[in-house]
Amino acid sequence: MASITLRAAQKAYGDAPPVIRDVDLAIGEHEFCVFLGPSGCGKSTLLRVIAGLEDLSSGDLFIGDKRMNEVPSAQRSVAMVFQSYALFPHMTVYENMSFGLTLAKLPKAEIEQKVRDAARVLQLEELLQRKPKELSGGQRQRVAIGRAIVRRPGVFLFDEPLSNLDATLRSQTRIEIARLHRQFEQASVVYVTHDQVEAMTLADRIVLLHAGADTARFGSIAQVGTPMELYHHPRNRFVAGFIGSPRMNFIPAQVTGVNEAHVTVRLPATNEQVVVAAAGARVQPGQEMTLGVRPEHMDIADTTSSALTREVVLVERLGEQTYVHLDQPGGQPLVAKAPGNARTERGERLRFGIAPACAYLFDQDGIALPRAQVHTGLAAAA
Repeated sequence: MASITLRAAQKAYGDAPPVIRDVDLAIGEHEFCVFLGPSGCGKSTLLRVIAGLEDLSSGDLFIGDKRMNEVPSAQRSVAMVFQSYALFPHMTVYENMSFGLTLAKLPKAEIEQKVRDAARVLQLEELLQRKPKELSGGQRQRVAIGRAIVRRPGVFLFDEPLSNLDATLRSQTRIEIARLHRQFEQASVVYVTHDQVEAMTLADRIVLLHAGADTARFGSIAQVGTPMELYHHPRNRFVAGFIGSPRMNFIPAQVTGVNEAHVTVRLPATNEQVVVAAAGARVQPGQEMTLGVRPEHMDIADTTSSALTREVVLVERLGEQTYVHLDQPGGQPLVAKAPGNARTERGERLRFGIAPACAYLFDQDGIALPRAQVHTGLAAAA
């Protein structure tokens, strides 16, 4: 069993700006931690640092209570599952899974027991004598996971392991990985993905990473928390816009009124007023802000909250739900989530409500205003 600690970690290549900047992170024993973020944010690089495939430029890495900066990868008690499977094509499933144990010169009986145990857990018992070319993509990925399991490491590292699978196999394998984690005893899991569904469904905690200029301004980590913490309580506009699909709607706004529990804003493009349950201690009337609201919180049936009226420009019917795209003067269309049987048509003008507890405000630096200290549906959900 092993925890992982990064202190002031940075990784740079030559004279280029750091790919990983100012990372302070603690991952507990048996925690399932997901590194999430856009392409180029450094999530795979950070995983490779933990694995020992990349060296830190500065800072420290601990696995358990041991500093690992100079420890070779083979001595770190980590096992890594790659996106590309990385199976030996000339070896059988059994030989691929047992290869590392054979190199470690374990007794044959022990090797066989460990491989058979892993094959049973992964439902590979009937495939042990097949070669990779005779397997489906999902079966190959299970073999790669099995090769990691037999080593019984303190840390499992997954680098986008499902990205080569089709949608059905991704869903099935995601469930298998979640099930396996419960059987890993005290092993920690660090899992890299750009897919929010994987992150939201698998993670005990998500580490959401910045990319580009935001990394230089704020460091690599945008926010760390449980999936629901990031969803309901984003620290900034980047987190709010990245977590959730469809993404949060953003509308330019100007503060018109402030009290302890609410901030009232005007939408300059339409002169509409919206009340937000946000603490207004650091805002003043006239201040420019950005209003944020998730598609599921734009309620067509709500006539009691702040109301906006927009023309429907596109309707996406997905069966169980409908996404209604609404005209937004001077900006990207807004998206509202409606029931699957909603009888909305393009060209229709819709009036919808935004409850104060379901709206967010972000200042000109993109930082979220604190939620007001009132009992709200969001607080209960989080």
